[in-house]
Amino acid sequence: MCNHLQQFLLELGKGFTFVGRQYRVTLNNTHYKVDLVFYHRILRCFVLIDLKVTDVQHHDIGQMNMYLGYFAAEENTEGDNPPIGIILSRNKDELLVEYATYQMNSQLFVQKYQLYLPEREELRRELELTLREAGASGEELP
Repeated sequence: MCNHLQQFLLELGKGFTFVGRQYRVTLNNTHYKVDLVFYHRILRCFVLIDLKVTDVQHHDIGQMNMYLGYFAAEENTEGDNPPIGIILSRNKDELLVEYATYQMNSQLFVQKYQLYLPEREELRRELELTLREAGASGEELP
């Protein structure tokens, strides 16, 4: 699945650059791995993607938030915007996600994946809609 998602995002073209797969993050001699890391040249931010083959759990959200903090502090350079984190899971419990992300100001998104990837235009429409909704709700956009 990682291979297909990696290739699909690269095919989206404009702006996505591949940084790494199973990108290693080390904190206090403990190693963690982000499934896929991209840098979006136009948005000027890292895009971190974690894939879950089971339902998303609260600790998955906490882990992604830790990755976002790490990238903001250690990987961003001057002029970079805050990183965006995306967790794709088989199922999404809306209530769990709501409580697990309570008062998080980061750009962390949890989404249910489908066993097929949508068409490019459908994905672009969804991304634009999400960004508009985030802007309308007063969330800071990168």
